[in-house]
Amino acid sequence: MLLTVTTTHQPATDIGFLVHKNPSRCQDFDMSFGKAYVFYPEASVERCTVALLLDVDPVEMVRGKQGSRVSGLLDQYVNDRPYVASSFLSVAIAQLFGTALQGKCVAKPDLPTQVMPLTAKIAVLPARGGDGILHKMFEPLGYAVRAERHALDDKFPDWGDSPYYTVELEKNTTLRELLTHLYVLIPVLDNYKHYFVSEAEMENLLKKGEGWLAAHPEREFITRRYLKFRQSLAREALARLAQEDAIPEELEATSMEAVAEAAPPEEEQRLNEARLGSVLAALKASGAKRVLDIGCGEGGLLRELLKDRQFTSILGMDVSIRALERASEKLRMDSMPNAQRERIKLIHGSLMYRDSRLDGFDAAAVVEVVEHLDPPRLHAFERVLFECAKPGTVVLTTPNREYNVRWENIGADRLRHADHRFEWTRSEFQEWAKRIAERYNYRARFLPVGPEDPAIGSPTQMAVFSIGARQRKE
Repeated sequence: MLLTVTTTHQPATDIGFLVHKNPSRCQDFDMSFGKAYVFYPEASVERCTVALLLDVDPVEMVRGKQGSRVSGLLDQYVNDRPYVASSFLSVAIAQLFGTALQGKCVAKPDLPTQVMPLTAKIAVLPARGGDGILHKMFEPLGYAVRAERHALDDKFPDWGDSPYYTVELEKNTTLRELLTHLYVLIPVLDNYKHYFVSEAEMENLLKKGEGWLAAHPEREFITRRYLKFRQSLAREALARLAQEDAIPEELEATSMEAVAEAAPPEEEQRLNEARLGSVLAALKASGAKRVLDIGCGEGGLLRELLKDRQFTSILGMDVSIRALERASEKLRMDSMPNAQRERIKLIHGSLMYRDSRLDGFDAAAVVEVVEHLDPPRLHAFERVLFECAKPGTVVLTTPNREYNVRWENIGADRLRHADHRFEWTRSEFQEWAKRIAERYNYRARFLPVGPEDPAIGSPTQMAVFSIGARQRKE
């Protein structure tokens, strides 16, 4: 397998300082899976190319050093590992171009942050899923992608195309960024790793993905493939990425000020109290003892639940660690009496992914949460809550967009919060809730929260989902 990186940055031979390899000679290195060579096919002031060539020994892969084996009898004889870009190449990048990957250069300390025209060429790269996946992986990162697909066998055209490509990626960027993207995405495209994936590999992904993976539109696909579909690791990694993608603290402060301006402070406070009171009343009426608060934030509802002895087990979950820390402080959990402390637990998690910790609760509260989700992610949330966790009762509140005209700082065309992805009218909310109830065998009833206007309804709308008779029998 061969990787070349070419630049026309002036002087182009600066790339030698970044990879810490002299352009004037070829170097070879012993690897656990064979040999690696670093050399320069061209090296001038105007243009320079550094090449990394791996000669993977298939015999060593089967019989060689510990940790270099590929398991499986068939793999020993019918195996593309020695010939295609894979996790072997990622390991070689980390070991042989480690200084560039870490953004270090002793000779020229400012060089690692230098943006330069770079073209990477990989021959041959497997893309399990077709050339579309190449564009989905690299184009959101700003690369121009050119891919040439190879036939399975030129002598037998009827066999069709192979999953193998020669790929060129072009972008003005730093060498560190380019190598980081290749390090993560090559094994993702190959959908294979030659070593065991543990928690350390999850931490490695989060470290290498810092600053770009959280915002990547295919972050879930990348994470799951990189971690070889280890569900628990992928779920934790995605939850942490979701937190990274959350509103920065400065923006959050601005957004909270915008919320406060949505209505006069006294009215906003009264609405919040009415909302919590309505949710608490619905939970009490359901007879629930074990209650889940999804998106618990800083613990406003949790505090009310703790005051009522009907609720013997309370679980608060949020994707924001900062919010959970504030909830713990406001609830004074460190100094809470043991009897109270045993009733409540806070966990970090995302409502986008199935989590067995959410199973077995009598009721769940989802207070002013769904409007913060991107509409395409609603289906995942629906399945996590109504299909997988399946609490007996779900109490869900969300803003009524029609009511926004009552607040002159918002009006009919704006949302109440800078982080809201949408806000439903009453008919839109009821249509969604009825569809959910029918799909997952719940019954839905609707209640207004706050002062109700005959024409536009109340500022908050609430749905109470009760599990259907058929599921109760099951």
